[in-house]
Amino acid sequence: MPADDTAPRAVPQAMLRGYRQKCPACGQGALYRKYLKVVDACAACGEELHHHRADDAPPYFVMMITGHVIVGGILIAERIWAPETWVHLAVALPALIIMSLWLLPRVKGALVGLQWALRMHGFGGVEREELDIAPAVPAAEQRTT
Repeated sequence: MPADDTAPRAVPQAMLRGYRQKCPACGQGALYRKYLKVVDACAACGEELHHHRADDAPPYFVMMITGHVIVGGILIAERIWAPETWVHLAVALPALIIMSLWLLPRVKGALVGLQWALRMHGFGGVEREELDIAPAVPAAEQRTT
């Protein structure tokens, strides 16, 4: 971890490192200990990575990407060759599954890298679960008579 925790972090570099399934801070250590299980801390540099909150975003982006590619491919194939439905299914379903499984850890890694670069969810050294938008006003002071 750098000595100056306020130094700017390069977003594209961090996302590319995450896409490559490496630590967004150093680019050396592995990002995952299992298929989609992010390590708690980088083995190479010690950067804590347990802060990430990727949640449902990676599957959403993967569905958007694969859906556009596969449906586009089906439409082009239909226009050019007009194959039978079973040919579409025999080609498109395995392609969809393989593409989704290949993309999911890469997209999640890129999102973890983005969160790290933007110091989101505790990556900036400060743990904050709630945003202080406005100070809390006790209920007794809210009432006007």
